Amino acid sequence: MGGPFVGSEAIAAGLLTRGQLAARYTRVFRDVYVDPDTQVTAALRAKAGWLWAKRQGVVAGFAAAALHGSKWVGDTTTVELFHENRHRLPGLRTRGDRIGEDEIVIVDGVPVSSPTRTALDLGCWYPTTSGVAAIDALARATDIKAADVELLAQRYPGRRGIARARLAISLFDPGAQSPKETWLRLVLVQAGLPRPQTQIPVFDEFGSAIAYLDMGWEDVKVAVEYDGDHHRSDRSQYNWDIRRLERLQHRGWILIRVVAGDRPADIVRRVRTALSTRA
Repeated sequence: MGGPFVGSEAIAAGLLTRGQLAARYTRVFRDVYVDPDTQVTAALRAKAGWLWAKRQGVVAGFAAAALHGSKWVGDTTTVELFHENRHRLPGLRTRGDRIGEDEIVIVDGVPVSSPTRTALDLGCWYPTTSGVAAIDALARATDIKAADVELLAQRYPGRRGIARARLAISLFDPGAQSPKETWLRLVLVQAGLPRPQTQIPVFDEFGSAIAYLDMGWEDVKVAVEYDGDHHRSDRSQYNWDIRRLERLQHRGWILIRVVAGDRPADIVRRVRTALSTRA
């Protein structure tokens, strides 16, 4: 069958019997199925949710972001739809917000909120940190611009969450390569530190790039990076990190490495100390 399909339609067309459908296929939502060996990704669930809505809704939120190519959208994330049906179903959520025709695009045959509208919705619907992380990922996958999202926000001055969305719009950065990097950047910005540049290239004496730093301040050569567990559990990665750090220090950089469990106050203190040494 390929992608998700409506079970009752397949039976009516004579492609399957009810017994075959129940025995051989995996149900995603009510009356929506996939082949048993199909990986149920966030994008596939988004399409399945639209089929559940009888092809009448518009995919929104994280599901829309997944269809636009965003990473970091979990495969079990709730599918959101602009739809009048308020029937509650596990894994699905319908939204009654107004959406303009020019805010809808077609992706793989499915109506989806445009990248700009998706960014606005993510900012309105979710807390600042998770909203900004989602918009960061969306911005990496598309060419959304903060000015365009802000212009769209002006259409909905009284919308619930619009103030939070405007804050998220001012904070997003496509340079973030993970939600943890977004979190770290927001810790620094919300502490009142200058907004860091992201994905800073560092070159050797021959002009070859030796590193791309998560974030920092190139003028004073202070950088901050988030190290995931693989930086410690993978021996080859650990050895590479040591050599990389030596090369960066040779080029005059102070590198502050943040790991899981570091307290925001301690991170900010370490960064302030590093910046003060270069003042």
